[in-house]
Amino acid sequence: MIEGLQSFQNVFKIPELKRRLMFTAVLLIAYRLGAHVPTPGIDGHALAQFFDQVQGTLLGMVDLFSGGNLRRLSIFALGIMPYISASIILQLLTVVIPALERLAKEGEAGRKKITQYTRYGTIVLSGVQALGIAIGLESMRSPGGASIVPNPGWGFRLLTMVTLTAGTALIMWIGEQISEKGIGNGISLIIFAGIVVRLPSAVTASYTLLTTGEMKLFVFLSLIALMVAVTAAVVLMQEGQRKIPVQYARRVVGRRVYGGQSTHIPLRINTAGVIPVIFASSLILFPATLTRFVPHPWMQAIADALSPGRFSYTMLYMGLIVFFAYFYTAIVFNPIDLADNMKKYGGFIPGVRPGKKTAEYIDHVLTRITLPGALFLALISVLPDFLIRWFNVPFYFGGTSLLIVVGVALDTVRQMESHLLMRNYEGFLKRSRSRSGAFSRG
Repeated sequence: MIEGLQSFQNVFKIPELKRRLMFTAVLLIAYRLGAHVPTPGIDGHALAQFFDQVQGTLLGMVDLFSGGNLRRLSIFALGIMPYISASIILQLLTVVIPALERLAKEGEAGRKKITQYTRYGTIVLSGVQALGIAIGLESMRSPGGASIVPNPGWGFRLLTMVTLTAGTALIMWIGEQISEKGIGNGISLIIFAGIVVRLPSAVTASYTLLTTGEMKLFVFLSLIALMVAVTAAVVLMQEGQRKIPVQYARRVVGRRVYGGQSTHIPLRINTAGVIPVIFASSLILFPATLTRFVPHPWMQAIADALSPGRFSYTMLYMGLIVFFAYFYTAIVFNPIDLADNMKKYGGFIPGVRPGKKTAEYIDHVLTRITLPGALFLALISVLPDFLIRWFNVPFYFGGTSLLIVVGVALDTVRQMESHLLMRNYEGFLKRSRSRSGAFSRG
């Protein structure tokens, strides 16, 4: 505990790291302030009543990623979802379009070009989504019958398109500035801030249930213990990896000797990250959202069968997560390219022939370790429905939000750790070798 506090104090002894932290904090505060600037032409009270009814739909999920901005229809209502969607689309297109695949292999220049395409795609998606939201809001009413848009028409639609698209562009700029001049991944930190800001309301709701007797103290303490255990398990699975040993052959070029060292390939248990959960959630919640606009009997039947808590919903949701975990891993990780690069530089896995056999071996190992990671993602994703239905938990714990919060926290701490170690300060994540070195010096 004392060592952790000393490491935290060391952060403020490094001027550059201190400046980066302050820069990140200022931009995140600006983002949260913008979340309270409403879009013109909306009845905020009627909109809040409407969103109380759509928690189990795609709109509820988008509201989660926007940090509650969609519920208030602030200028940041679309959140960072258009940027995430554009990034995913570009990644998928890189696999099927040879020109984009060549561009991705051109190094820094190619990555900058793809980033520029992602920005253009974000603006286009934002405009389309903003127009869809404006048209949808004009036809929606609150449970009390009040119209959400008092003065509908093309004036409201164009104003909403410009406002929400500009808000998304500003969020994208804030995220890129944090990544470049701050600490951590800017886009991830924006999502992180939107999720964490709901923590005080969750604590308040839990305290209310305790004081009214609706939740027993034993159940509450059991939930705290379960949350700690689940969070620890998420950290373990996020950091877990299988190390494949690699040996590089020794080469003599002139009078110099190259290679001869041993290293490893770190294959992550959860290579796809949180993407499978996002894909599966969007797909399975789409029918429930569609019934808001297409009130047809058979659509209503499908939406009822796929509503959270139903057995069919749970099984299909978990199956989709496992499928997308393998699908996305196959897209972002290419064993053939890895095997070719190893062969090019004289690397080989002991006991495995270079080339095709190496690619097959890596693919076999990756397929085996992806299964437990995918099953874990599926279990974490259905945990919130289980807690809410059976234990009357007044907040949403688990699923996409927990995976994002843990992943972003680990990534940010890791970057701060690297800054501390570069300047010979003790980091947050203690290494056994540093302690053994201290004992040997003593």
